[in-house]
Amino acid sequence: MEQFHGKPKRKTSGSGKKQRKFRDKRLHEMGGPFASTKVDEKDEVKLDRTRGSNIKVRLMRAAFANITTPEGMKKAKIKSVAESPDNRHHARMNIITKGAVIETEIGKARVTSRPGQHGVVNAILLK
Repeated sequence: MEQFHGKPKRKTSGSGKKQRKFRDKRLHEMGGPFASTKVDEKDEVKLDRTRGSNIKVRLMRAAFANITTPEGMKKAKIKSVAESPDNRHHARMNIITKGAVIETEIGKARVTSRPGQHGVVNAILLK
């Protein structure tokens, strides 16, 4: 289900006065559905055509993460999602979002990229 990113039907102004809707919803105010990138055995990427014929890469399933360590970048296999700050149920369902702590082969790491928007999982190793 798409999200509406426009103004609501009714809202109060700064003075508390109600303001009514002045026009209907427009297509350019609609957002896309939530990608819900999950942990899996292999990567699965979906390409979406966006406004202006651009292409957005959505990561639907993720197996590996690019992890920044003190020694440099390493590619590690993702085991599971340990915790997620935006929704506690995402950790239980293994849904990767930005800010989530993932369990990998080399230790715990915090996700710094947006997998549903960028198409890749980048993370920083936690101590």
